[in-house]
Amino acid sequence: MFAVIKTGGKQYKVAKDSVIVVEKLAGEAGSAVSFNEVLMAGDKVGTPFVEGATVSGEIVKQTRGEKVIIFKKIRRHGYRRKKGHKQDLTVVKITDVKA
Repeated sequence: MFAVIKTGGKQYKVAKDSVIVVEKLAGEAGSAVSFNEVLMAGDKVGTPFVEGATVSGEIVKQTRGEKVIIFKKIRRHGYRRKKGHKQDLTVVKITDVKA
C-alpha cells in the first residue's frame, strides 16, 4: 500500500521500505519519525487529511544538498554579487504505512 504525505511544504508518494529525501527534520540517525499529515492512503482520499492514518519512518542520515549558486550582475556598471547555498536535508526510510 502507498500513501501521499506532506512535510516541509512538499508532497511525497511513499510505500513501505522506500527511501525519501525531505527538508531537515529534528533527530539523530536511527531515531524514529512519524508523519501525521497523510493526504492519501491507498484508496482513501483525505479532506485534506485522512483521519487516523500515520506513516512511520526511521532517519537514515542528516545531509546537505548540492550547492546552488546565486549570481547577480548589472552589465556596464561593475556590479557583480555571488552567493552560494546548501540546503539541510534528511534521508528517511519508511517503515510502516497505517491507514
